[in-house]
Amino acid sequence: MNDLNPELAGLGDALERAAAADLERAPRRRTGRRLAVAAAALAVAVPGIAYAADRLVSNDDVAASMPAGTLALAGTEPTCTVVRQDIEYHCVLSRPPAPELSDWKGTVEPTVDSTKHVNGGCRSLSSEGLEWQCYLGRAAVEQQIIGAGFLGEYAPTPGVG
Repeated sequence: MNDLNPELAGLGDALERAAAADLERAPRRRTGRRLAVAAAALAVAVPGIAYAADRLVSNDDVAASMPAGTLALAGTEPTCTVVRQDIEYHCVLSRPPAPELSDWKGTVEPTVDSTKHVNGGCRSLSSEGLEWQCYLGRAAVEQQIIGAGFLGEYAPTPGVG
């Protein structure tokens, strides 16, 4: 998954230990209620933290998602840098895209994550197609790169044309 998983496991263990210690100090008549509250807190906190950690996307993830979404970008070896974590990335290709277009500026293409689902999209900032601004999730929809109905769709192979 990602580098945060050991931290999440540690957080979950710490929450469990704190809840157990709290329950040991509690009067016997209120133990059941405190146990229920602690269990509910864990049930809400740990998955919520895990979900947030799963959403962290690396520069390499975004770079890999570009050719996974569009065949014309295959072999271009993108490198991306974060502009706004999990939302916006600036990417530069080491080679121009396939010569499908004479002017790539303003062209939009979807991105596809490692699970083969559309996770966002990119817009070319240059005519030769070497510089792109990429957006993930709803930001790609707001930027009018992809439609809301396309976000999350299964895309087993890169798009053509």
